Amino acid sequence: MRTLRRTWRLPSARIALAVLALVALLAVAGGALAPHDPLAQRPVDMLHGPSAAHPLGTDYLGRDVLSRLLAGTGSSIVGALEAVGAAMLLGIVPGIASVWLGRTVEWTAQRAADTLMIMPFTVFAIAVVGALGNGMHQAMLALGVLFAPLYFRVTRAAALGLKQAQYVEAAELMGASRGWILRTHVWGKILPTVAVTTAQAVGQALLVVASLTFLGLGVQPPAPTWGGMLASDLGYLAQQPWAPLIPGAAIMITVGALNILADAVRDSGTAAGDPRTTVPVLASGTPASGPPASGPPAPDPAASAPDPAASAQVAAAAAPDQVSGHKGELGEYAASPPGRVPPATNGNSEEAEQRVTTG
Repeated sequence: MRTLRRTWRLPSARIALAVLALVALLAVAGGALAPHDPLAQRPVDMLHGPSAAHPLGTDYLGRDVLSRLLAGTGSSIVGALEAVGAAMLLGIVPGIASVWLGRTVEWTAQRAADTLMIMPFTVFAIAVVGALGNGMHQAMLALGVLFAPLYFRVTRAAALGLKQAQYVEAAELMGASRGWILRTHVWGKILPTVAVTTAQAVGQALLVVASLTFLGLGVQPPAPTWGGMLASDLGYLAQQPWAPLIPGAAIMITVGALNILADAVRDSGTAAGDPRTTVPVLASGTPASGPPASGPPAPDPAASAPDPAASAQVAAAAAPDQVSGHKGELGEYAASPPGRVPPATNGNSEEAEQRVTTG
């Protein structure tokens, strides 16, 4: 919660959340807000520019571009969220399990993650769609499988650091169950890292979904999608060179807002755990900024500093006592025959006396 409050205070995070809220609204109610039927074809209005009836113009079949853009928001966003949801399920659980369930599970999960990381997104998605059929769910499942190693590595790295924490070891020694430790001490610390990874993964998944729909995979035409609109507009650049900018701008703005939100959450989490962000307190007990600190004031350094004159008097008063403490030893040395060294010359008086005698 503290990380969320810090994130909300950042202006960049507020702007990103406002943009994403608008995109979410269009994803839910975009079809209802569309001024025209996104599938209705009007050959007499083919490749028309912006007008009062069609604010963003029409495509090569006379369909309203604004209506198709609004209706295609839902399928594009839902596809990206479906892929990220599958990746979280397939990545977070094995990532935590690899830390707590022994070396066999750890080795198996790491080898599976390494294998999936070397596979290209588009080729693997095409293979899965070819095997399971051309559908949105099949393509997003394949995409989620390829995004799972990202969550696996991030979750595993965070869990490894928490497993060695002293409070986790103390809970284990006191007999706490593994599930209680994961719920109480581990998941709350991993959640900010998962949130940052999710914001970045949704942006990447949106780009991959646009690439797949650009190729005609996942959502089949004439269903509107951002990638499908981009593919159809590229064939008519001579008549409408500005047409691909509309779906491209929608993709760019959404992905940019997700990346900005991810950066804001990461910065807020870093600031929450950085001891340098605390307010320094002056010697007088007053913080460097803000109201005075509660509690008794700290002693004044000027008042607590020793007086040089008083220190000299104390040293002079203590000197006779120190001399009198060694008076007997000095008297014995004065009455002793020549060649004897004082007994307090160093820690090795016998060795020193031997050197003087033989020297």
